[in-house]
Amino acid sequence: MTASNKSLLDALDARSGLICFVGAGGKKSTMYRLAAAHPGRVGITATVHIPFFPDELDAAQIIAPAEMLAAAVTDAVPENDKIAFAHPSEKRGRFAGLSPALLTQVRVRADFDITLVKADGARMRWLKAPNEVEPQIPCGTTTVIAVVSARALGEPLSERIAHRVSYIENVCGARVGERIEPLHIAQLLTHPDGICRDSGPAHVIPLINMVDDESRRQLATMAAKAALEMTDQFDRVILASMKRDDALVDVIER
Repeated sequence: MTASNKSLLDALDARSGLICFVGAGGKKSTMYRLAAAHPGRVGITATVHIPFFPDELDAAQIIAPAEMLAAAVTDAVPENDKIAFAHPSEKRGRFAGLSPALLTQVRVRADFDITLVKADGARMRWLKAPNEVEPQIPCGTTTVIAVVSARALGEPLSERIAHRVSYIENVCGARVGERIEPLHIAQLLTHPDGICRDSGPAHVIPLINMVDDESRRQLATMAAKAALEMTDQFDRVILASMKRDDALVDVIER
């Protein structure tokens, strides 16, 4: 494990527990990066639909209906440190997510050190705001990682970059065609109906991903500092670029 991966695990409080990923712009890439970096027993799953697990994940894959899944995952534990599991789905290219009750059952039986859960969908966009039944965060979640993409900064709000555009308008005040500014990202992270909604007692850590160059770093830093001034729900915002070997760009603290 490299020093950068160690730092990413600590920055995202991803050493143990049940970690849920919400928002848009890097949930899966962050999940898989953390799974690869973690030295212990790791479970990887979803409470919503999830694209097929990539081959490079290097994890055993258990895809089974609800009545068979817990036993199948448990049987795979002795020979596998990392297990990705989900249900079959009629949706092309996707698996179906677990119910919260089944997720708890699988976690207890498998005794994972950490369980990484995609708890929100965004249709490959860079921004999203949840509807009335999102995200799907199960009870017992210890950390919620709320993801937005720095690539959205400076782009006009549209369906090209955003999922649930009307909800984003209501939450952060930007209108269709208006450029996304750091304050809009801060509002998306801090509004009661923003991407951190329904996090309960979990530790919330915003992650601004795709900070791929210095200009995006400056804008992302502005968004992070504004968000920290607007809420006490979280105490730091992580800047990262999951496409780089050294994924951790910066940690902006209160």
